[in-house]
Amino acid sequence: MLVKMLKSKLHGATVTDAKVHYTGSILIDEKLMHEAWIASYETVLVADVTNGNRLETYALPAPAGSGQIVMLGAAAKLIQPKDEVIIFSFCYCDADEVKEAKPRIIIVDENNGVKESK
Repeated sequence: MLVKMLKSKLHGATVTDAKVHYTGSILIDEKLMHEAWIASYETVLVADVTNGNRLETYALPAPAGSGQIVMLGAAAKLIQPKDEVIIFSFCYCDADEVKEAKPRIIIVDENNGVKESK
């Protein structure tokens, strides 16, 4: 049996832009993606702390160190610039792996830089 587990999250990121007329996804600063173990085209869940919306999309890298978190496509109608978001990634673990699984938690600062890693 496989169990879906939290692999990592970016907590407290600020959306920097939203572009409706774009093939849907989310751009995330490549440095943040690396810190949070999020791969290009990986499925992510985005929770908007500002308005309560949640959506699933896939991650694409923005330039490393840019601080960009950009909502693209239909997601840009639900999550707007300046909204605070939490970005979650997940993995599947078998019964033995579940016992050892520990997610990577990245607390993001006001400029979308790494404030703290757990």
